[in-house]
This record gives sequence, C-alpha cells and structure tokens, in this order.
Amino acid sequence: MEYTSTGIEQAVKIHKALGEQTRYKIIQILSAESNLCPADLENRLVTVALSTLSHHLKQLSDCGLLTSQKKGTYIYYSLNTDTVQKFAPYLLNR
Repeated sequence: MEYTSTGIEQAVKIHKALGEQTRYKIIQILSAESNLCPADLENRLVTVALSTLSHHLKQLSDCGLLTSQKKGTYIYYSLNTDTVQKFAPYLLNR
C-alpha cells in the first residue's frame, strides 16, 4: 500500500465507503459478476430504491472501487480490481 498522503486519503475514502452496508453488498455482488447496470443491481438488492442506489454507486466510483462503461443509455459497473487488490484485497477472497 502507498503511504503517501494521497494513498492514505484514498484508503480512508474506500474504507468509509465500505462502512455502509448497502455499498458493501454492491461490492460483493460485483465481485461475483461484473458489468451490471443499476437496474440489475436493484433487482439483486431488492430493498434499495434506484435513486438511492445511484448515490451509492457514485460514492463507490468516486473512491475508485468501481469502473463504469457507458453503452447507449445504460451505464455498466464493474469492480476496479487494481484498486480493490491494493486497498481492500479481502473483498476478492470469496
């Protein structure tokens, strides 16, 4: 892990993001299956509204845990395995 101020700031952002139960569940889902759109994630999470899910996805993307790819009108999310491996490798142990 980087012990620069930038690396420490990113680690703190990542662990704050993972401190919320729904965001942790999103990471678990995306570690098993990648390239999911918010509607797919909403179906798997059941109790989370799409507007709330969008907020969670933004938080996870902003700290570097997710990558996104726009295809037409849809955005597909995947786990950023480089960032996860570096700052939270335990998320990859399934």
